[in-house]
Amino acid sequence: MTDRRLWSYKDIAAHIRVQPDTVRSYRKHGILPPPDLVEGGKSYWHAETIRVWVANRPGYRGRRS
Repeated sequence: MTDRRLWSYKDIAAHIRVQPDTVRSYRKHGILPPPDLVEGGKSYWHAETIRVWVANRPGYRGRRS
Protein backbone atom coordinates (compact mmCIF):
# COMPACT_ATOMS: atom_id res chain seq x y z
CA MET A 1 0.00 0.00 0.00
CA THR A 2 1.31 3.44 -0.90
CA ASP A 3 1.84 5.95 1.89
CA ARG A 4 -0.45 8.89 1.07
CA ARG A 5 0.33 11.07 4.10
CA LEU A 6 1.05 14.67 3.20
CA TRP A 7 4.29 16.22 4.39
CA SER A 8 5.05 19.89 4.90
CA TYR A 9 8.44 21.58 4.66
CA LYS A 10 8.89 20.84 8.37
CA ASP A 11 8.16 17.12 7.89
CA ILE A 12 10.55 16.86 4.95
CA ALA A 13 13.23 18.71 6.91
CA ALA A 14 12.91 16.30 9.82
CA HIS A 15 13.11 13.32 7.44
CA ILE A 16 16.34 14.49 5.79
CA ARG A 17 17.74 16.13 8.93
CA VAL A 18 17.99 19.72 7.75
CA GLN A 19 16.25 22.98 8.67
CA PRO A 20 12.89 23.81 7.02
CA ASP A 21 14.50 26.85 5.36
CA THR A 22 16.91 24.48 3.61
CA VAL A 23 13.96 22.56 2.16
CA ARG A 24 12.39 25.84 1.02
CA SER A 25 15.67 26.71 -0.68
CA TYR A 26 15.68 23.30 -2.41
CA ARG A 27 12.23 24.09 -3.83
CA LYS A 28 13.23 27.60 -4.88
CA HIS A 29 16.22 26.19 -6.77
CA GLY A 30 14.27 23.34 -8.40
CA ILE A 31 15.92 20.59 -6.35
CA LEU A 32 12.74 19.45 -4.58
CA PRO A 33 10.01 17.82 -6.68
CA PRO A 34 6.89 19.88 -7.33
CA PRO A 35 4.32 19.69 -4.53
CA ASP A 36 1.58 17.09 -4.79
CA LEU A 37 -0.89 19.54 -3.29
CA VAL A 38 -1.05 23.28 -2.71
CA GLU A 39 -3.78 24.30 -0.33
CA GLY A 40 -4.28 27.70 1.22
CA GLY A 41 -0.96 28.82 -0.22
CA LYS A 42 0.90 25.99 1.52
CA SER A 43 2.72 23.20 -0.30
CA TYR A 44 2.49 19.53 0.62
CA TRP A 45 4.10 16.36 -0.70
CA HIS A 46 3.08 12.75 -0.33
CA ALA A 47 5.53 10.89 1.89
CA GLU A 48 6.22 8.48 -0.95
CA THR A 49 7.13 11.35 -3.30
CA ILE A 50 9.77 12.49 -0.84
CA ARG A 51 11.07 8.98 -0.14
CA VAL A 52 11.62 8.43 -3.88
CA TRP A 53 13.29 11.84 -4.20
CA VAL A 54 15.59 11.09 -1.25
CA ALA A 55 16.56 7.69 -2.67
CA ASN A 56 17.54 9.36 -5.96
CA ARG A 57 19.44 12.32 -4.50
CA PRO A 58 23.12 12.57 -5.42
CA GLY A 59 25.27 11.24 -2.61
CA TYR A 60 22.56 8.96 -1.23
CA ARG A 61 24.06 5.54 -0.66
CA GLY A 62 21.19 3.65 0.89
CA ARG A 63 21.54 5.36 4.23
CA ARG A 64 18.50 6.28 6.29
CA SER A 65 17.72 9.94 5.69
